[in-house]
Amino acid sequence: MTKTNPGNYFEDFRLGQEIVHATPRTVTEGDMALYVALTGSRFALHSADTFAQDLGFEGATIDDVLAFHVVFGKTVPDVSLNAVANLGYAACRFGEPVYPGDTLSSVSQVIGLKENSNGKTGTVYVRSVGVNQRDEMVLDYCRWVMVRKRDESAPAPDPVVPELPDAVAVHDLIVPTGAGFAVYDTVAAGSPHLWDDYEEGERIDHADGMTIEEAEHAMATRLYQNTARVHFNQHTEKDGRFGRRLIYGGHIISIARALSFNGLANAVRIAAINGGRHVAPTFAGDTIYAWSEVLEKHELPGRHDIGVLRLRTVAAKDRPCADFPGTGADGKTDPSVVLDLDYTVLMPRRVS
Repeated sequence: MTKTNPGNYFEDFRLGQEIVHATPRTVTEGDMALYVALTGSRFALHSADTFAQDLGFEGATIDDVLAFHVVFGKTVPDVSLNAVANLGYAACRFGEPVYPGDTLSSVSQVIGLKENSNGKTGTVYVRSVGVNQRDEMVLDYCRWVMVRKRDESAPAPDPVVPELPDAVAVHDLIVPTGAGFAVYDTVAAGSPHLWDDYEEGERIDHADGMTIEEAEHAMATRLYQNTARVHFNQHTEKDGRFGRRLIYGGHIISIARALSFNGLANAVRIAAINGGRHVAPTFAGDTIYAWSEVLEKHELPGRHDIGVLRLRTVAAKDRPCADFPGTGADGKTDPSVVLDLDYTVLMPRRVS
């Protein structure tokens, strides 16, 4: 009897199946320091206890995207170890802030299955929930992945594709209990531009670029305990589709978010990820640039100290973004684009 875990193949999944993922993870200040070293993230709420405490938090919180990666990483051995590609995200809500010392664990439920026409793969839809040691929700999201079949002759399940929202509704967004932004230090935060200063349709070139080294992306992915083979094993990947290791798509999200500081420094907290596509693969040596568009701007019911921006952030490789590369009038995506992410942030308002 084999003792190793080969991961689940498409025919191993069942609609409604619940998967409790192994290895709860206590996140630490060391994790956050390493995350900063690997991504360059500079958001003040995650950097300084004093800044965070002035806003009503216990102290500096773990970066929202790092918390996402830790919860996501728990799911990989059971959901996507045999994936061909991670296809998208939806309905992702951030709940309680994560602090150093919190222990995160994850559980997933299969909410959709559909075999692909080639009979070799299928798409698996899951809803995954991450909780802390008090069983409080820190992350609740859906994703779908293309997974290989173990046996191509295995019968296909009845196709079920879940209906997922285009965006998380404003009234479903969570502002951490006790957090207040009426007194907000824009100098310490790094930008004078608050919610009031942004307009729907506005585009922002984040200007800076970051080259990703082989050691960096592998170390980052190990930090999240993401075990997907395509990111680590050059011995096998040299004979694969691309001939080299792929960079974990989530690491590109981290780099794009870090780059967005230049222009969106006061996007103090990610409240939701509405959707996203890893448009093309990224490899070590690629230089990532990013730009953002303000898709929507909303007041938050009952709050006058903070507002909501729905953003689209596009990351491109080896191409500065001053001309905002994306999808052209012909419907084709610029070949430099590697990420197209739709997400919602909370941003302090100017209080008179």
